[in-house]
This record gives sequence, structure tokens and C-alpha cells, in this order.
Amino acid sequence: MKEKTIDYILRSTWMAVQKMYNEEAGTKGSTMATGFALISIDPEKGSPSTALGPKMGMEATSLSRTLKKMEEQGLIERKPNPKDGRGVLIHLTPYGQEMRTFSKNVVLGFDEAIKEQVAVEDLETFKRVANTMTELISSKKIYKNTLKHH
Repeated sequence: MKEKTIDYILRSTWMAVQKMYNEEAGTKGSTMATGFALISIDPEKGSPSTALGPKMGMEATSLSRTLKKMEEQGLIERKPNPKDGRGVLIHLTPYGQEMRTFSKNVVLGFDEAIKEQVAVEDLETFKRVANTMTELISSKKIYKNTLKHH
């Protein structure tokens, strides 16, 4: 059998994690995207909607769809940003706080399950490798911009 590429291992692992998170979120009538948004919102001060996209690595259109759905479900409410008249802060409702706790526990449960099965040194190696990949990508060391402007 041919050796699997790093890309394949990353994608298939993340797809398995996504499926697991969506199944778990489904038990509460939710989705992984909603859970991730709940965890990303500051539970005390709220968060500017503009800060959530980059924090979650989500496109603006996907994020606004997710936030609209969350508002309809009574998880969040939008309030004017007192520090920026044009901006909006996303605040969790009491139900949103409750679902945030559930989402956080799902993520922590996954972390614990992995930590029980994987040696500390192996996890440290995994983190170093992942950080190296991120660094190589963000510093454009893998693919230089080879497009020539004519």
C-alpha cells in the first residue's frame, strides 16, 4: 500500500473529528460550527462580530449565516458596541451560556480522551510538527508566489 500523504492524514483526521463533534452537537440540536462560535464569544463582555471570523477561521458569509441561525435559536443577541457606534457586539443569552458550557465540555472531553491514550512526549511532538507546518505556511516558505505580473 502506498504511504499516505501528510495532507491526507490531516484531512481524514479532521473530517473524523468534525463528524464526531457534529454528532455530539446533534444530541442538543446544534452543530459544530455553532459550538465553535459559542466557545469563541467572550462570555462576559461579548465579542465584536468582526473579530469572530478571523478567530474561527471562517469566511464572513458563513459566519453571518451561523450567527443568524444562533440568534434565531436564542443563543445570542446583538447589541451596539458602546466603544464603536457602528460596531455590534455578540452576547450570549443564558441559553447560549448553557450551550457554551456544553460545547466546551465536548472539546475538553475529546482532549482528555486523547491524552489518556497518547504519551505526553508524542503529544508534544504532534504540537511541534503542527506548529512547524503553520509557521511554514504562514511565512510562505512552501509555495512562493510564482505568479508573474505582465
